[in-house]
Amino acid sequence: MNRISLIRPIAVTLAAMALSACALLATPEPVQSYRFGEAAPAASAALSVASPTEVTLRRVEFPQAVEGDRLLGVTGTETAYIAGARWVSPAADLYMASLENAFTAQATRVRLIGPRELIRARRSLDIDVRSFEARYEAPGRAPTIVVTARARLLALPDRTVAAEQVFTIEQPATANRVSAIVEAFDIATRDLNTRIVAWTDASAG
Repeated sequence: MNRISLIRPIAVTLAAMALSACALLATPEPVQSYRFGEAAPAASAALSVASPTEVTLRRVEFPQAVEGDRLLGVTGTETAYIAGARWVSPAADLYMASLENAFTAQATRVRLIGPRELIRARRSLDIDVRSFEARYEAPGRAPTIVVTARARLLALPDRTVAAEQVFTIEQPATANRVSAIVEAFDIATRDLNTRIVAWTDASAG
């Protein structure tokens, strides 16, 4: 083996090591954290009945693709997470808090029992979120936030379905910017919660 053939693999190895070092030292893209739903419970609504119906809220189910802290974008059959943005907590946790806050502020006939309360109620509210995503008609256009959830009111202890309703909220973002997309998620979530509270009030009384 001559000197030239020895130098070539050494040079390649050094170049690869240099590229690896650059990759390790490269600054990652900044990620901004966002939230949706109210940060704290609003003032309690005035119950319109002396003995409100107690309803236990079970843990809300989210699709695996969106239950974490990433924002999902969908274009046709293609999906991708929106770069540079994360929810400050898992989306499922933020939604649970926002729904409990909505019942506290808006319910007039129902007292919601959260998952952490050790109280047995005669009704159970099950929420199954089917979609929680930003849908694009075409790349680069402002998306529409689509949130779909199935709500079921169950009679306990046999868990028979007393009422069931599917809700779909479509909220266009004002621009194809992360801040505008997050704002649309927030509006859509609050709209969904208002509808669920009103439906539960009417169905559980």
